[in-house]
Amino acid sequence: MIMAAGLGTRMRPLTDDRPKPLVTVRGKALIDHDLDRLVAAGVTTAVVNLHYKAEMLRDHLARRRDIEIVFSDETEELLGTGGGIVKALHHFQGEPFFVLNSDSIWVEGYVPALRRMIETWDSERMDGLLLMASMVTAMGYEGRGDFVMDAEGRIARPGENATTPFAYPGVQIVHPRLFADAPGGEFSTNILWDRAIAARRLYGIRLDGVWIHVGTPQARDEAEAYLAKLPA
Repeated sequence: MIMAAGLGTRMRPLTDDRPKPLVTVRGKALIDHDLDRLVAAGVTTAVVNLHYKAEMLRDHLARRRDIEIVFSDETEELLGTGGGIVKALHHFQGEPFFVLNSDSIWVEGYVPALRRMIETWDSERMDGLLLMASMVTAMGYEGRGDFVMDAEGRIARPGENATTPFAYPGVQIVHPRLFADAPGGEFSTNILWDRAIAARRLYGIRLDGVWIHVGTPQARDEAEAYLAKLPA
């Protein structure tokens, strides 16, 4: 699933005439960066939620021929990260699935990140597996970090005033059971992550490459400049 229903207010004026997933980096729409990664990982169907300028996204994604696109319409009501997934949950037929934010791109390490996540995923032990980006190399991220991770890969919230080495770059594998007894309407996935942390069933895997959060026009420009310096 690709989360593409946000209003993109922090990306204005670039989102005055388009939804944030259609803002381009190096000539490619953000959502196509995500879809290309998913296709390379062997994913054949993507659910995309819609709200702001939904028809533009529908028209753009109609051009893709390498992956089936299914839409989850939130034009009547934005449901947040958690509620948006709950609305689309029936599409996944009880199986684990990727969730990607549409404002994140990354430079791969030696082994592609999504492939490593598939190889690491263990449905017996995990309700969620989050990609973890090092705060040392993260670009365009303005927070103080999100999680700590132990030697076995279990993640937790940092304690007060603790060093937080990892940021969440908006890429995860989740099992539908993570959403059991979820709240109705709009809510954040953070509620369910905290429940999984308490049950010791939320895990992480470190990104070998560089994460770029493309959340503002300045971050988009920084992403363009950084990627232009990389070998073709």
